[in-house]
Amino acid sequence: MAAKKKTKKSAKKSAKKSARKPAKKATKKAAKKSGKKRVPSAAFMRPVQPDSALGAVVGSSPIPRTELTKKLWQYIKRNGLQDSKNRRNINADDKLRPVFGGRSQVTMFDMTKLVNKHVS
Repeated sequence: MAAKKKTKKSAKKSAKKSARKPAKKATKKAAKKSGKKRVPSAAFMRPVQPDSALGAVVGSSPIPRTELTKKLWQYIKRNGLQDSKNRRNINADDKLRPVFGGRSQVTMFDMTKLVNKHVS
């Protein structure tokens, strides 16, 4: 008799789970059918001019803010500047130290604040 009770309970649980799943799928399908694509903000796509300190890392030509961030991360990854113990910290080399305000290590959140000071 104990085995029958467990079977009934597991059947009820699986019925509840299966009842929940179609609702999630329906919302995803509805979102896909709407056809609206996410359009990036024009402010992010507007080219910004890096100054000479930041230009040594990402180049001196005007580029959108999104591309600037991508190039900065490519430089950090290529040169192995991410701290091995705490991956949120970035160690500055000779090119990045002026961008980071003379600091030898910054967090990735502080980095965006410091980089904004070097664009116009």
